[in-house]
Amino acid sequence: MASRGILHSELKEPLLATLRKRQIYADILRSCSKNKLLELGIQVHGALLTVGFGFDMMLSQDLIDMYGKCGQVVRARQVFDRMSERNLVSWTSLMCVYVQNGRPEESLSLFSQLGSTGLKPNDFTLSTNLKACGMLSVPRIGMQIHDVCLKTGYDLQILVANTILDMYSKSGRIAEATCMFETMPGRNLITWNAMISGYNLAGNGRKALILFRKMKEEGEVHDEFTLTSVLKACTKIGAAREATQIHASLITNGFQYSDKASVAGSLIDSYSKCGKLFEARRVFNQIDKKHAISWSALILGYAQEGNLAEVMDIFRLLRESTIQVDEYAMSSMMAIFADLALLEQGRQIHGFSIKIPSGLRISVCNSALDMYLKCGMTEEAEKLFDKMPARDVVSWTVMITGYGKYGLGKEAIHLFNRMQSHNTNPDDVTYLAILLACSHSGLVEEGQEYLSKLCSDESIKPRVEHYACVVDLLGRSGRLVEAKNLISSMPVKPNVGIWQALLSACRVHGDIDMGREVGDVVLKMDGENPVNYVMLSNMFANAGYWEECQQLREMVASKKLKKDAGRSWVEIDKEIHFFYGGDDIHPQAQHIHGVLEEMGKRMKQELGYVNEAKHALYDVDEESKQDNLMVHSEKLAIGLALVRGGWEKKTRVIRVFKNLRVCVDCHEFIKGLSRILQMVFVVRDANRFHRFENGLCSCNDYW
Repeated sequence: MASRGILHSELKEPLLATLRKRQIYADILRSCSKNKLLELGIQVHGALLTVGFGFDMMLSQDLIDMYGKCGQVVRARQVFDRMSERNLVSWTSLMCVYVQNGRPEESLSLFSQLGSTGLKPNDFTLSTNLKACGMLSVPRIGMQIHDVCLKTGYDLQILVANTILDMYSKSGRIAEATCMFETMPGRNLITWNAMISGYNLAGNGRKALILFRKMKEEGEVHDEFTLTSVLKACTKIGAAREATQIHASLITNGFQYSDKASVAGSLIDSYSKCGKLFEARRVFNQIDKKHAISWSALILGYAQEGNLAEVMDIFRLLRESTIQVDEYAMSSMMAIFADLALLEQGRQIHGFSIKIPSGLRISVCNSALDMYLKCGMTEEAEKLFDKMPARDVVSWTVMITGYGKYGLGKEAIHLFNRMQSHNTNPDDVTYLAILLACSHSGLVEEGQEYLSKLCSDESIKPRVEHYACVVDLLGRSGRLVEAKNLISSMPVKPNVGIWQALLSACRVHGDIDMGREVGDVVLKMDGENPVNYVMLSNMFANAGYWEECQQLREMVASKKLKKDAGRSWVEIDKEIHFFYGGDDIHPQAQHIHGVLEEMGKRMKQELGYVNEAKHALYDVDEESKQDNLMVHSEKLAIGLALVRGGWEKKTRVIRVFKNLRVCVDCHEFIKGLSRILQMVFVVRDANRFHRFENGLCSCNDYW
């Protein structure tokens, strides 16, 4: 008996030693995973192969997790493929790797393969793939997985239920998300956060705030994510009072928001976008350790107010600070310079970005692309696009949008096809970009074909903006009845924008009867917007219906409707010059008016140019109250460029930018100017780019 006990002990010791060694390796791999120690993890992997643990199922699962956390998706897949035996944990581990690394479609593919193995998904498998559906915005597949949850009872587990709710929110199915929220047997903080975030995504900030109040009434304690979501809701709906109340509540309850970068940044952002820059700056100054989020939020706030000097000053302070400028700050700055078309400053930021690690990220490159395109530098954008080491759907969409605004529809279509050949699927924004490109270039058949493709794509839900592009396209080509029929038959509710597109077409083609009918609809939907009265008055003015024009002017006056002031700017020798309609404050104003008068006389003599006064009288949204057509802001900007020797430059290209749509008279004036001076003028207005050359415009007089 004693000898048998000794023998058993001798056999047991090596087994225990092996198990201990196995556990040590597992602990090391889990530490590598937690701390993202890739090099050490690779060394451990090599050691496992050497000592005979290379195909151990538990350790292989730890390897998959470690490689996934370190961003090594291919290595994780290789480990999975070499496993001699797999269980549900093995499959779910790799699915998690795909989702964590932004490859949700591969997780869903693996989930589909799991069905043929005989293994049944558990709560973690289901929640992982529901998250993948949310990332891809594919509610159809999400609903199928939801059905599996219902049949297995996993929908009653709060982890799975929260993921179902989140999936519906991110897939644009807010009604289903709300139903899920209301029928859940239990809720936790994640549930409330997911629903509040869902309302934000759906553009319903008011409901997000109502839900936040209900959450507090039920005694649920918020966290940082809750606060940032609720403040985002305040920002979206301009709820300055509610943002102030939340801020006061944080102070009263002793919440140290100055130590929480996301909350402080959201407060600053909310105050800034609600026009409360004093409060935003005060919160900013209270933060001891300022994060890049806070800097970016304040910079954007001043940019929104048009305070370019403050924007540049704050960015200078940011660069001089010890703060590591992150990709969000870089992208935000480039977005500001893109919107204001400040090329020189944009180039400086781009040059700065490539010197820091975060500046090489794809989001920053996309912002740089957008900046060059909005500044009219298509060639520089193309060079950057071709050099990008990686591109995502945003990269392609930015370029397609840029081509569209230049009226380069054929090039946009070529790029759209090239994107698909690179295995990048278009999203709803990409379809909007290609439809706009077709609209701006008058490509009717192509536009209709893309709308048809969009409607047959089950992963994307067409929006009213997509249909508006095709309405504009049909209207451009004079097919007004087809355009109106499309509005009547489309499955989404028409908004004022789509009727405005049809009204604009009625004006261009002189269809007064339809225009009158459409105009009534537009004014009923949005009678407080002066733009709508302008469109109608222009249509009547073109047809000589002066009585109707006068009635519209009286309506605008009685309603005391305010319009945006026309503002244009031009960059000369790295200096930005801004002009408003009727400006007389520029130091060279006298010379500017002189050169414009001279050009007007030459154009009248050589081309027979006559001011389009009828548009000046009624196009009230295009400029401030100026009856003198020669003091429209874009003409003043061009005048300065000519005074400063613009026609003597070797490039012979003058670039001007305007915040509103270019009026008819200015459009004709610049066309004539390009012909008599044999120069190129590039004008970016609120709708598109106009390239004036040899008396013609790239928009073909439809904008």
